[in-house]
Amino acid sequence: MLVLGVVLIAASPVVGLLPGPGGIFVFAGGLVLVLRASRWARLRWARLKRRFPRFGHLADRVMRRPSALRRHARAKAARLD
Repeated sequence: MLVLGVVLIAASPVVGLLPGPGGIFVFAGGLVLVLRASRWARLRWARLKRRFPRFGHLADRVMRRPSALRRHARAKAARLD
């Protein structure tokens, strides 16, 4: 999975030259595979999200991560109280 993810990330600029938004989806798919297969990549991803919280929030929403959905639900409930 790790090798396939790296190949997809490397291929995304080539696919990006084609008409349409294909490069974005290829990159996202590769990133998901790398994050699932590599603890090092997950730690780097967490640091990136902490450093840039707006980017991290957007990425969590796009990936529909269950942990992010629970965190946002708790934050929303706290704002309503």
